[in-house]
Amino acid sequence: MDVHQAKAFLEVAKELHFGRAAANLRMAQPALSRLVKQLEHTMHAQLLERSTRHVSLTPAGQALLGPAEELVRISHMAQQVVRAAVTGETGEVRIGFAGASTNMTVGALARELRKAHPGLRQEFHSSQFSHVGLERILDNTLDLAIGRWDFIPPEVDSYVMATEQVIAAVPASHPLATHASISMSQLADEQWIALPGGFSAALQNRLNTLSMSAGFAPRIIQSAPDTLTQLVLVSTEMGCALTVDSVRGNITVPGVSYIPLRDANTQLEVRLIWRRDDANAALHNVIALAKEVFPGPPAG
Repeated sequence: MDVHQAKAFLEVAKELHFGRAAANLRMAQPALSRLVKQLEHTMHAQLLERSTRHVSLTPAGQALLGPAEELVRISHMAQQVVRAAVTGETGEVRIGFAGASTNMTVGALARELRKAHPGLRQEFHSSQFSHVGLERILDNTLDLAIGRWDFIPPEVDSYVMATEQVIAAVPASHPLATHASISMSQLADEQWIALPGGFSAALQNRLNTLSMSAGFAPRIIQSAPDTLTQLVLVSTEMGCALTVDSVRGNITVPGVSYIPLRDANTQLEVRLIWRRDDANAALHNVIALAKEVFPGPPAG
């Protein structure tokens, strides 16, 4: 029994009249009769008693009602599942993000995704520093990544979600800790605690470029595995660090003071990145929603 036969049989069983059933199905009555006869041949049983004035179900026909309804239901469900996959309403999107500095961004995106696309499975991966996130986008183990990059290869597309200010993090006991702002040159003699770097790691690159512009090379004494560890090391007076203003708003570490920098080139873009040739409809639904939730920095 195929779906067309099941639908034809169920309509005749409901109307107990071939003419009305054919009209409901928008098909000719002879074609409907053939479908029912084919089904009876397949089932090796008479399903309907027919006369010039009356149509009724045989015991075999009565028994077939349930399976026929189930077949039609499964067919509808299959169509809906496929349609949802094609339109991106179902499926899976793997999203990487650095951690504390992007927690609020990721949280807002996740909440809106659940509202707009409840059938979409979100898989979030934290501690994906920018260089790691880019590598995982390129090797197809992530679909999207949120981070900061100074360089993005041509096979990767991106969207600027926000801009952040690069700021200095110093021990609370530091002579500059209470200053409203400082220039990078005032930190020339400091020791630095950095995050893991890479070719496209924007914050680490910014430490180098700001230091060089201020006339010194940073003395990096330790690389911290994450932002929280970096700030804890700063609080123990091991050195200073460069971070971003979103970290100041997301992480509280006693003994650390944050100071804005007066230097040029202290803005970083927070980007959403993905493979340019990725045809996953669910992915593009997430991108479209991210553009609504985060309209990006104002032009100019």
